[in-house]
Amino acid sequence: MEERKFFVIDFDSTFTKVEALDVLCEVSLDGRPEKEEVLQKIKDITDLGMEGSIDFRESLKRRLDLLQAHKNHLPPLIERLNKLITKSVKRNKDFFETYSDNIFIISNGFKEFIVPIVTPHGVKAENVFANEFRFDDKGNIIGFDEDNILSKSNGKPALIKSLNLDGEVYVIGDGYTDYEIKAAGFAKKFYAFTENVSRKKVTDKADHITPSFDEFLYMNKMNTTLSYPKNRIKVLLLENIHPRAIEILKEEGYQVEVHAAGLDEDELIERIKDVSILGIRSKTQVTKKVLESAQRLISIGAFCIGTNQIDLETAEKKGVAVFNAPFSNTRSVVELAIGEMILLIRNLPDKIAKMHDGVWNKSANNSFEIRGKNLGIIGYGNIGSQLSVLAESMGMKVHFFDVEEKLALGNATKCNTLDELLAVSDILSLHVDGRKTNKNIIGAAEFKKMKDGVIFMNLSRGHIVDIKALKDAIVSKKVSGCSVDVFPHEPISNNEEFISELRGLPNTILTPHIGGSTLEAQENIATYVPNKMIEYVNTGSTSGSVNFPNVTLPLLKEAHRLLHIHENIPGIMAKINQVFAKHEINVVGQYLKTNELTGYVIADINKKYDKEVLTDLKAIEGTIRFRVLY
Repeated sequence: MEERKFFVIDFDSTFTKVEALDVLCEVSLDGRPEKEEVLQKIKDITDLGMEGSIDFRESLKRRLDLLQAHKNHLPPLIERLNKLITKSVKRNKDFFETYSDNIFIISNGFKEFIVPIVTPHGVKAENVFANEFRFDDKGNIIGFDEDNILSKSNGKPALIKSLNLDGEVYVIGDGYTDYEIKAAGFAKKFYAFTENVSRKKVTDKADHITPSFDEFLYMNKMNTTLSYPKNRIKVLLLENIHPRAIEILKEEGYQVEVHAAGLDEDELIERIKDVSILGIRSKTQVTKKVLESAQRLISIGAFCIGTNQIDLETAEKKGVAVFNAPFSNTRSVVELAIGEMILLIRNLPDKIAKMHDGVWNKSANNSFEIRGKNLGIIGYGNIGSQLSVLAESMGMKVHFFDVEEKLALGNATKCNTLDELLAVSDILSLHVDGRKTNKNIIGAAEFKKMKDGVIFMNLSRGHIVDIKALKDAIVSKKVSGCSVDVFPHEPISNNEEFISELRGLPNTILTPHIGGSTLEAQENIATYVPNKMIEYVNTGSTSGSVNFPNVTLPLLKEAHRLLHIHENIPGIMAKINQVFAKHEINVVGQYLKTNELTGYVIADINKKYDKEVLTDLKAIEGTIRFRVLY
């Protein structure tokens, strides 16, 4: 018979993210000039006590002497602490409720604020052991119950001994006093909890370092909210992705590695081996070879609009969901396009350059207004259509061409052919996607069909324009002004020289792929893409994926969620349901979406099931990837 297990859990910096006495100090000294000084002293004393550098009882006395707290400060303290519960504790509420008889909160903190915090999460009040405040007749906190065993050095081991627990004791905490239970021989294992704070003197003594409760439950094969600890999910972010993305992913509990530049194919193959989530921008090429080497990869985030740098078909076949940011930097690109067309039609790049050379050339020659001019837009998607609206509001006549049927906004005129658009445009702006079939859609033949003196702008993809043909058109003055933000070959980092035939040409604006590089856009992208990937990891939702069937899922209640990604071949759905029938599994919800290549099934099943069902589902012919979410 398996021996009964008991779980002894610390409160401060374990159940909550913070030391409660530190927060009580903030509450009690709010508005007082000495607040920061006193708070720092308390934190320093706390650290010394938690590391075992000073006697705990001395630490407690010194901190309380500094607090100057009152009974009335406890309700706002509890309110704050409720907002500071450790994230992995919150998402594993089921554990605390399921094992409530076996869970003990043993803390050197105080019952007055611990009990109201832990009991809503399933912990029994009678299983909370902590110190208790002493108050004077005015309600001021003047000390603590010095007869309480937890107010004394080695109080936690003494308390455990007094409980006489008949079974294996597992201790989880961040402090040296938690380790003392194991050191005294009253615990089978001590887990140093490091989600909120890591103390070397404590981690050095631990049987296991535990970055989250997910990790602890996973190691002990216990019921968890998620099937795999978040701290084991590795994320690789390349190309200077905005810090907000790093913050969001770390807050979720993932291991995040950041690399400022892009990586070439061989470097990426080496770095991606144990990566579950990859974040890139436009330079990094995620090729078939890379994807075939990435055995743990489940999702890629393109922190930009385009996804042509990713082999989407191979990603789909490997069961890797790809997300991008189709709207987040739209406004930034449009504003750059507006600004550049004004600069170019006024011939300002050359005038600005001459001024820096000391040449004063005040003249209206070759300088025009954009009002009344014909703007031609190739590609009427999110960016092209918004450019259309803003340009029209500035008095321009807008014409557009798109290979797909698109609704004209405002008074924009749809052209039936590219040639028709080229012939009518005074200013031509490209906003097409990066599919391979768009390579060199603008070449020598197309430039010949344009108006003489046309303004030409490419803020979409580098490979869609024949650069030599563009250079010839500028030199011949067929193109009187040009702006290019994207190039067929771009430096992999800021340290690499930019080489192009377009350098040094007249009235030509060259920018380093910064159409979407505003702080607003990058922060929007850095919020949108990580949240999409997190949603996929946590719930299986593929809403917004560019290569997976899009499925938006309801919240799961009282069930397990299984994800089955498979080749889109007849009969797989029937085989999945046959497995459920064989094992007498009750399906409480089922969702299926397919595209040309892939089928995506999400099954919510009742909690009682034979583990062999997972093996059988994985064994179905045509299975690409199978995951248990929770």
